[in-house]
Amino acid sequence: MNQNSKNKIAKNVEKLRKKNKITKEKLSLILGFDNSYISKLEKGKINITIDKLDKIADFFEIESYLLLK
Repeated sequence: MNQNSKNKIAKNVEKLRKKNKITKEKLSLILGFDNSYISKLEKGKINITIDKLDKIADFFEIESYLLLK
């Protein structure tokens, strides 16, 4: 995954999380991710798997590809 894709996902996840007034910690807990996962994701520091991308999209009730726009 290139840095541009990571940055787009990071920006979109953060935007959705803030719009829904959910902390990084709470979102990680709800999704069953490690405590620091969302923080690292929003900083563009990790490669996300398709499964995790789908899980986040499902939580926010959007299509997965929208996290890459």
